[in-house]
Order: sequence, then C-alpha cells, then structure tokens
Amino acid sequence: MPSSRANGGTNAATVEIPVIDLSYDPENSEISALRLVTALRPDWADPDAKVEFKRFTEGITNTLLKSVNKRKGASKESIDNEAILLRAYGHGTDVLIDRQRETQNHELLMQHGLAPELLARFSNGMMYRYLRGTVTTPNDLRKAPVYLAVARRLAQWHATMPCVPNPSAMSNGVAGSTNGTTPSSAMVAPNKPPPNVWTVMQKWLHALPQKTEKEQSRQKELQEEFSWLVEELSQRPGLGANGLVFAHCDLLCGNVIIETKAASSPATAEESVAFIDYEYATPSPAAFDLANHFAEWGGFECDYNVLPARTQRREFIAEYIRAYFAQLSNRPADVNVDREVDRMCQEVDVYRGLPGFYWGIWALIQATISQIDFNYAEYAEVRLGEYWAWKAEHTGQRKEKGEDLPLREKRWAEERA
Repeated sequence: MPSSRANGGTNAATVEIPVIDLSYDPENSEISALRLVTALRPDWADPDAKVEFKRFTEGITNTLLKSVNKRKGASKESIDNEAILLRAYGHGTDVLIDRQRETQNHELLMQHGLAPELLARFSNGMMYRYLRGTVTTPNDLRKAPVYLAVARRLAQWHATMPCVPNPSAMSNGVAGSTNGTTPSSAMVAPNKPPPNVWTVMQKWLHALPQKTEKEQSRQKELQEEFSWLVEELSQRPGLGANGLVFAHCDLLCGNVIIETKAASSPATAEESVAFIDYEYATPSPAAFDLANHFAEWGGFECDYNVLPARTQRREFIAEYIRAYFAQLSNRPADVNVDREVDRMCQEVDVYRGLPGFYWGIWALIQATISQIDFNYAEYAEVRLGEYWAWKAEHTGQRKEKGEDLPLREKRWAEERA
C-alpha cells in the first residue's frame, strides 16, 4: 500500500474529527464510497475530478478502499499524498470491538506521531490519510530488515504510548460496556485496570453463541480455560506499569506498512515501518503482542513451517529491547539489556499459546456474524488447536502421554530457520 508518514502532531488530539451522516454499503460499494469521499472532499465532485477506488484484501474483517483523485497533470506522488483510505467495519463487529475506544486510540496515536491523520468518521467506518509505502506479505515479515524495523516500531509503541483507562467507563470500580468490558468482566485480572487484553477476552467469551446445548458446553469449557489462563499468566512480571503496555494486538502483515524511503536516503538506510488499524489495540503484556506477531509470520493459512525459530526470535527481541529502553522516559539506571532480552524471550515462549486462544474465540463469534467469504469456523479450530498444543506442552501432559510434538510446537523449539 503505497503510505505518507504519520500526519499527527501535538495538536492532533485537540482537533474535532468530523462525523459524516452517511454509511458505506457493500452492495453498492463504489457509489456509497464516492458519496463518502465527496462529502469529505467536495472538490472531488467537480467535473474535472477523476476519482478511482482500489480495494485491499489483506484483512478478513473490514473493507478497506484506497480512494484517489487522478487530476489531470498531477504526479503520482501528489495523488498519493491526497489519497484517502476508507475503512468500513465488518458486519456485526461491534460485539467484538469498541469503536469509541478505537477512535480514542487513533487520536492518541496521532498525538504521538504514530498514526495517519484521522479525517472523518461515518456511521459504519472511518476515513484517514493514506500512508505511502508497501503493505507487507507474510514472506516480508520473515525478512530481517523488515522484522527488525517492526521490532523498533513496536518498541516505540510500548515505550512511549500511555496505558490510559477511560474514566467514563469506571463507576465505583466497575467498568461499563464502553471500553471493551462488561460489568461482569471488570478487573478480570487482579491489579490490571480495564480495559486490557484480559477484559477483552472475557467480553468475547460472553458473546459466544449459546443457543444450543453444544454451544453452551463449548462456552463453558472455554470460560474455564480462560479462568485458568488468567491465574497462570496475568500476574507474570513484564514491561510497563502493572506489567502492561499499549499494544497493537493485531500485527498481521496487512497492518504493517514498509514506508517509502525519501529520494535523499542513502542506499544503506534501515527499513522503516508504520502500523495501521488500531481496532484491537489495548493494554496488554508486551510478550503477548510479540508472540501474536510471530504467529502472523505464517499468514491466515497458519503455515507453521515458517514461524520464527529461536535465533530469529532472539534477534527480533534483542532489537526490540534495545529500542524500548532507549526510548523509555523513565529508564532505570541499572538496565542490563542482555538480561532483559533473556527475560523477554522466556516470556514470549510462555505466551506463545495465548494468540491461538484469543483468535480462536474471536473466530467462533465471527463465524456467526460475518458476511465475509472466509471459513471462520475452520480457522477457529486451527487457532484453538494451537492453544491446546501449547497447554499440553506447558503442563507436561504431552510428555506424560508419550505423544509426538505437534508441528507448531516442534517449529517453535527449533534453534535455527
């Protein structure tokens, strides 16, 4: 996806984001998209305007369109600089995502120069500035110059973005439904202020279908597993206040943009990346954000053969730790970088099964609400299978039963690619 650098400054959070009283209609995609972009940019409705749309298909939840005005005589660079990304939310995804919180996240990221300018919201989506660059593929994520750039940018997120709970969601210590929680999911993990990745998962578990006896049994089983996970993982030590950092939580290839280098950049200049789509961003253990990204090296096909081996994970984590402590405003004076790298490698190993649980319950919900042509039910079983394989290894059950290592666990244990 060719991208321009994040166009947020210190005033970004004080700018009121326009709300357009229109919606995107997937059945009349181009017509409804044109109405939205011309409402934002009335001059694009002029007779000499030539508005075109390009659909991106890297995601499996939302519709993402790039809109450009190919004005006569305009250069490709100037056209891209004026381009707009239109993102329409997937059908029914409000049960999964707090859209108000997503907008707050985007505005806060703008303020820190970590997100493109949010131009407008509409009833079922938003429009923001196009980032000049290239959308990564799973293969790109596995290239050292790219994954080291991802490590540096992720460290910047974790070191500089505050984990600020939404005060309006708190009442007598109980979180309301705005912040990705329900009253019964507030403070799921002791001493972890909501919202966070634990309250998000609890909300999703409440949203699982329970119409049939089979669905009720599945929901109960997963709720029991979640309670065990909270007890097992939530109080582990980690980076950030309360062991939480502001995490992206969805660093798949379609959300990582390799930024276009300036013409004056030396040929040896490091790659630079930007992240887009912040709908799942929430305070989380840093190890979960890293483990979740490593899982995306295999793409939606979940190709376990290409997941990062130990040496690759350590190289990524070493770059991440160096960048994290270099940008941390209250860096301790006695930081031992090597020890922190060792610690984070261990934590990511522990958290490697949680992304499978997270996306597994997400996919079970999507299977009941989504209108996108994707087999969410099958995807849910694949991802939950990752979780069960990790748990069997974590608890020693696999060895007790004398079973072979599953492919994903075998790959994770390999030393080199």
